[in-house]
Amino acid sequence: MRETVIIKLAETDSTNRFLRDYRGETGLRMTVATAEHQTAGRGQGGNTWESEAGRNILLSVMTHPQGLAARRQFVMLEAGALAVRDTLTLHADGFSIKWPNDIYWHDMKISGTLSECDISRGMVGRCILGTGININQRTFTGSAPNPVSLWQITGQETDRNQITDELLKRLEHYLDMVDTGRYSDIHDMYAGSLYRRNGLHAYRDAGGVFMARIERIEPDGRLVLHRTDGSLKEYMFKEVEHIITPCPTTTRQ
Repeated sequence: MRETVIIKLAETDSTNRFLRDYRGETGLRMTVATAEHQTAGRGQGGNTWESEAGRNILLSVMTHPQGLAARRQFVMLEAGALAVRDTLTLHADGFSIKWPNDIYWHDMKISGTLSECDISRGMVGRCILGTGININQRTFTGSAPNPVSLWQITGQETDRNQITDELLKRLEHYLDMVDTGRYSDIHDMYAGSLYRRNGLHAYRDAGGVFMARIERIEPDGRLVLHRTDGSLKEYMFKEVEHIITPCPTTTRQ
Protein backbone atom coordinates (compact mmCIF):
# COMPACT_ATOMS: atom_id res chain seq x y z
CA MET A 1 0.00 0.00 0.00
CA ARG A 2 1.29 3.45 -0.90
CA GLU A 3 1.95 6.09 1.78
CA THR A 4 -0.06 8.70 -0.13
CA VAL A 5 -2.78 8.18 -2.72
CA ILE A 6 -3.77 11.21 -4.82
CA ILE A 7 -7.08 11.30 -6.68
CA LYS A 8 -7.40 14.05 -9.31
CA LEU A 9 -10.92 15.18 -10.16
CA ALA A 10 -12.03 17.53 -12.92
CA GLU A 11 -15.07 18.63 -10.93
CA THR A 12 -16.87 17.68 -7.74
CA ASP A 13 -19.34 19.31 -5.41
CA SER A 14 -16.90 19.09 -2.50
CA THR A 15 -13.57 17.32 -2.09
CA ASN A 16 -14.41 16.75 1.57
CA ARG A 17 -17.70 15.11 0.64
CA PHE A 18 -15.92 13.03 -2.02
CA LEU A 19 -13.51 11.61 0.55
CA ARG A 20 -16.27 10.98 3.09
CA ASP A 21 -17.96 8.72 0.54
CA TYR A 22 -14.78 7.31 -1.07
CA ARG A 23 -14.37 3.53 -1.03
CA GLY A 24 -11.33 3.06 -3.29
CA GLU A 25 -7.63 2.66 -2.61
CA THR A 26 -6.38 4.65 0.37
CA GLY A 27 -2.90 5.69 1.47
CA LEU A 28 -1.19 4.52 4.62
CA ARG A 29 -0.65 8.14 5.68
CA MET A 30 -2.80 10.34 3.42
CA THR A 31 -5.54 10.00 0.84
CA VAL A 32 -5.77 13.22 -1.16
CA ALA A 33 -8.54 14.44 -3.47
CA THR A 34 -7.84 17.46 -5.67
CA ALA A 35 -10.31 19.21 -7.98
CA GLU A 36 -10.05 21.69 -10.81
CA HIS A 37 -13.50 23.00 -9.93
CA GLN A 38 -15.71 22.64 -6.88
CA THR A 39 -19.40 23.46 -7.04
CA ALA A 40 -20.22 23.49 -3.33
CA GLY A 41 -17.01 24.28 -1.47
CA ARG A 42 -17.41 25.61 2.02
CA GLY A 43 -15.45 26.79 5.03
CA GLN A 44 -16.03 26.84 8.78
CA GLY A 45 -19.61 27.60 9.77
CA GLY A 46 -21.01 26.92 6.31
CA ASN A 47 -19.28 29.83 4.58
CA THR A 48 -18.87 29.43 0.82
CA TRP A 49 -15.55 29.48 -1.03
CA GLU A 50 -15.19 31.28 -4.37
CA SER A 51 -12.73 29.70 -6.78
CA GLU A 52 -12.36 30.11 -10.53
CA ALA A 53 -12.07 26.74 -12.28
CA GLY A 54 -8.53 25.64 -13.05
CA ARG A 55 -6.86 28.60 -11.32
CA ASN A 56 -6.47 27.62 -7.68
CA ILE A 57 -5.85 24.72 -5.33
CA LEU A 58 -8.85 22.82 -4.01
CA LEU A 59 -7.97 19.69 -2.08
CA SER A 60 -8.89 17.53 0.85
CA VAL A 61 -6.68 15.15 2.80
CA MET A 62 -8.03 12.14 4.67
CA THR A 63 -5.85 10.76 7.43
CA HIS A 64 -6.16 8.68 10.60
CA PRO A 65 -4.24 10.31 13.47
CA GLN A 66 -2.83 7.92 16.03
CA GLY A 67 -3.92 8.14 19.66
CA LEU A 68 -5.54 11.58 19.32
CA ALA A 69 -8.17 12.30 21.97
CA ALA A 70 -11.31 14.08 20.81
CA ARG A 71 -10.64 16.94 23.22
CA ARG A 72 -7.40 17.69 21.34
CA GLN A 73 -8.80 17.47 17.80
CA PHE A 74 -8.18 21.20 17.22
CA VAL A 75 -4.52 20.26 16.70
CA MET A 76 -5.52 18.86 13.30
CA LEU A 77 -6.80 22.25 12.19
CA GLU A 78 -3.63 23.84 13.58
CA ALA A 79 -1.50 21.37 11.61
CA GLY A 80 -3.39 22.07 8.40
CA ALA A 81 -3.20 25.85 8.79
CA LEU A 82 0.53 25.73 9.58
CA ALA A 83 1.22 23.58 6.53
CA VAL A 84 -0.52 26.10 4.26
CA ARG A 85 1.19 29.08 5.87
CA ASP A 86 4.63 27.44 5.63
CA THR A 87 4.04 26.64 1.96
CA LEU A 88 2.94 30.14 1.00
CA THR A 89 5.84 31.68 2.93
CA LEU A 90 8.17 30.02 0.43
CA HIS A 91 6.72 32.35 -2.22
CA ALA A 92 6.14 35.67 -0.42
CA ASP A 93 6.27 37.31 3.01
CA GLY A 94 3.44 38.61 5.16
CA PHE A 95 1.33 35.48 5.80
CA SER A 96 -0.34 34.70 9.13
CA ILE A 97 -3.12 32.48 10.50
CA LYS A 98 -6.39 34.20 11.39
CA TRP A 99 -8.13 32.23 14.10
CA PRO A 100 -9.35 29.63 13.67
CA ASN A 101 -8.58 28.49 10.13
CA ASP A 102 -7.84 31.23 7.58
CA ILE A 103 -4.51 32.23 6.08
CA TYR A 104 -4.13 35.96 5.60
CA TRP A 105 -1.67 38.04 3.64
CA HIS A 106 -1.64 41.23 5.68
CA ASP A 107 -5.41 42.01 5.91
CA MET A 108 -6.52 39.86 2.97
CA LYS A 109 -7.62 36.22 2.88
CA ILE A 110 -5.80 33.78 0.62
CA SER A 111 -6.77 30.42 2.11
CA GLY A 112 -9.09 28.58 4.46
CA THR A 113 -9.03 25.07 5.94
CA LEU A 114 -11.96 23.02 7.21
CA SER A 115 -11.36 20.11 9.60
CA GLU A 116 -13.91 17.30 9.91
CA CYS A 117 -13.06 14.58 12.42
CA ASP A 118 -14.98 11.39 13.22
CA ILE A 119 -15.14 10.66 16.95
CA SER A 120 -15.55 7.22 18.53
CA ARG A 121 -15.20 6.43 22.25
CA GLY A 122 -13.51 9.74 22.93
CA MET A 123 -10.87 9.33 20.20
CA VAL A 124 -10.42 10.79 16.73
CA GLY A 125 -10.68 8.19 13.98
CA ARG A 126 -10.77 9.51 10.45
CA CYS A 127 -10.02 13.19 9.92
CA ILE A 128 -10.50 15.13 6.67
CA LEU A 129 -8.79 18.47 6.13
CA GLY A 130 -10.25 20.48 3.26
CA THR A 131 -8.24 23.41 1.95
CA GLY A 132 -8.75 26.09 -0.67
CA ILE A 133 -5.85 28.34 -1.71
CA ASN A 134 -6.15 31.23 -4.15
CA ILE A 135 -3.21 30.78 -6.51
CA ASN A 136 -3.64 32.17 -10.02
CA GLN A 137 -7.07 33.82 -9.86
CA ARG A 138 -6.86 37.44 -11.05
CA THR A 139 -10.25 38.84 -10.02
CA PHE A 140 -12.90 37.97 -7.44
CA THR A 141 -16.59 38.65 -7.98
CA GLY A 142 -18.15 37.18 -4.84
CA SER A 143 -19.27 38.92 -1.68
CA ALA A 144 -16.15 38.19 0.37
CA PRO A 145 -14.72 41.58 1.39
CA ASN A 146 -11.00 40.89 1.23
CA PRO A 147 -9.85 37.97 -0.99
CA VAL A 148 -6.39 37.86 -2.52
CA SER A 149 -4.46 35.37 -4.64
CA LEU A 150 -0.78 34.53 -4.88
CA TRP A 151 -0.81 35.94 -8.41
CA GLN A 152 -2.11 39.27 -7.09
CA ILE A 153 0.67 39.28 -4.49
CA THR A 154 3.61 38.28 -6.69
CA GLY A 155 2.44 39.22 -10.20
CA GLN A 156 3.47 35.76 -11.42
CA GLU A 157 1.71 32.58 -12.43
CA THR A 158 2.60 29.77 -10.03
CA ASP A 159 2.72 26.05 -10.76
CA ARG A 160 -0.19 24.64 -8.76
CA ASN A 161 1.28 21.14 -8.78
CA GLN A 162 4.44 22.49 -7.18
CA ILE A 163 2.41 24.21 -4.46
CA THR A 164 0.42 21.02 -3.85
CA ASP A 165 3.60 18.95 -3.53
CA GLU A 166 5.09 21.48 -1.09
CA LEU A 167 1.89 21.57 0.93
CA LEU A 168 1.60 17.79 1.25
CA LYS A 169 5.24 17.52 2.29
CA ARG A 170 4.71 20.04 5.08
CA LEU A 171 1.41 18.51 6.12
CA GLU A 172 3.06 15.11 6.41
CA HIS A 173 5.64 16.68 8.73
CA TYR A 174 2.92 18.05 11.01
CA LEU A 175 0.97 14.79 10.92
CA ASP A 176 4.13 13.04 12.12
CA MET A 177 4.18 15.50 15.02
CA VAL A 178 0.53 14.72 15.80
CA ASP A 179 1.16 10.98 15.73
CA THR A 180 4.08 11.34 18.15
CA GLY A 181 2.09 13.47 20.59
CA ARG A 182 3.83 16.78 19.95
CA TYR A 183 0.59 18.73 20.34
CA SER A 184 2.13 21.49 22.44
CA ASP A 185 4.82 22.15 19.82
CA ILE A 186 2.20 22.49 17.09
CA HIS A 187 0.04 24.66 19.34
CA ASP A 188 2.93 26.99 20.14
CA MET A 189 3.81 27.39 16.45
CA TYR A 190 0.18 28.08 15.64
CA ALA A 191 -0.08 30.71 18.38
CA GLY A 192 3.15 32.32 17.20
CA SER A 193 1.78 32.59 13.65
CA LEU A 194 -1.53 34.26 14.53
CA TYR A 195 -2.89 37.24 12.67
CA ARG A 196 -2.91 40.32 14.93
CA ARG A 197 -1.30 38.33 17.72
CA ASN A 198 0.13 41.52 19.24
CA GLY A 199 -1.56 44.75 20.26
CA LEU A 200 -5.15 45.93 20.65
CA HIS A 201 -7.59 45.34 17.82
CA ALA A 202 -11.31 45.74 17.20
CA TYR A 203 -13.67 42.76 17.54
CA ARG A 204 -17.40 42.19 17.40
CA ASP A 205 -19.43 39.69 19.41
CA ALA A 206 -23.13 39.39 20.27
CA GLY A 207 -22.78 42.38 22.58
CA GLY A 208 -21.26 44.72 20.01
CA VAL A 209 -17.84 46.14 19.12
CA PHE A 210 -14.96 46.20 21.59
CA MET A 211 -11.17 46.46 21.73
CA ALA A 212 -9.04 43.57 22.96
CA ARG A 213 -5.79 41.71 22.53
CA ILE A 214 -5.28 37.99 22.11
CA GLU A 215 -4.47 36.45 25.47
CA ARG A 216 -4.13 32.84 24.29
CA ILE A 217 -5.68 30.01 22.32
CA GLU A 218 -6.87 27.10 24.43
CA PRO A 219 -5.93 23.57 23.30
CA ASP A 220 -9.55 22.93 22.30
CA GLY A 221 -9.50 25.95 20.00
CA ARG A 222 -11.22 28.55 22.18
CA LEU A 223 -9.96 32.10 21.65
CA VAL A 224 -9.32 34.01 24.87
CA LEU A 225 -9.39 37.80 24.50
CA HIS A 226 -8.17 40.32 27.06
CA ARG A 227 -10.58 43.23 26.81
CA THR A 228 -9.70 46.82 27.66
CA ASP A 229 -11.95 46.66 30.74
CA GLY A 230 -9.53 44.06 32.13
CA SER A 231 -11.81 41.07 31.67
CA LEU A 232 -10.94 37.83 29.90
CA LYS A 233 -13.57 36.39 27.56
CA GLU A 234 -13.52 32.99 25.83
CA TYR A 235 -15.03 32.41 22.41
CA MET A 236 -15.72 29.38 20.27
CA PHE A 237 -15.86 29.52 16.47
CA LYS A 238 -18.28 32.07 14.99
CA GLU A 239 -18.93 33.71 18.39
CA VAL A 240 -16.58 36.62 17.69
CA GLU A 241 -15.04 38.21 14.62
CA HIS A 242 -12.21 40.55 13.76
CA ILE A 243 -13.28 43.90 12.42
CA ILE A 244 -11.26 44.32 9.24
CA THR A 245 -11.60 47.24 6.87
CA PRO A 246 -12.39 45.86 3.41
CA CYS A 247 -9.34 46.16 1.17
CA PRO A 248 -9.48 47.64 -2.33
CA THR A 249 -9.45 44.91 -4.96
CA THR A 250 -5.88 43.94 -5.74
CA THR A 251 -5.32 43.95 -9.50
CA ARG A 252 -2.38 43.56 -11.82
CA GLN A 253 -2.28 44.07 -15.54
